[in-house]
Amino acid sequence: MGYLTHVYRLAIVFWVGGATLFTFVLTPTLFKNFDRDLAGSIVGALFPGYFCWGLVCGALAFICLLPMQSPYKATKLMIIAAMLAVTSLQAFVIEPKAAALKKEIPSFVTTPEDHPLRQQFKTLHAFSAAGNLGVIGGGVVLVLLL
Repeated sequence: MGYLTHVYRLAIVFWVGGATLFTFVLTPTLFKNFDRDLAGSIVGALFPGYFCWGLVCGALAFICLLPMQSPYKATKLMIIAAMLAVTSLQAFVIEPKAAALKKEIPSFVTTPEDHPLRQQFKTLHAFSAAGNLGVIGGGVVLVLLL
């Protein structure tokens, strides 16, 4: 079972580390150095891989934890399940809707912020950002429980 413990730990730290890097380093750097439309296009192109990364790491962590003897095992499984649910919602519901809206908005630079499509996008973005912070928070709890 020792190898399962190592794979579990790696999956958790890769998941939370990747999410933290994407959220607090990569995305702000892109938006700081490029105009909003280009930065948004780059981030949008990275989202499928980002969400896939989270789903794979989460599934791997969940599967490895199942047969393990671990303190707070039920709590860890619930946190991972919640993180997977949020990531799935982002990947399969929110991101596709946001991508479709982005295609209808000619430019985030020139389209007024009060435009109805921008407002819809802003709402989806807020839900996704909150979910992302929740996933990172859950991951931090899991890392503390290592």
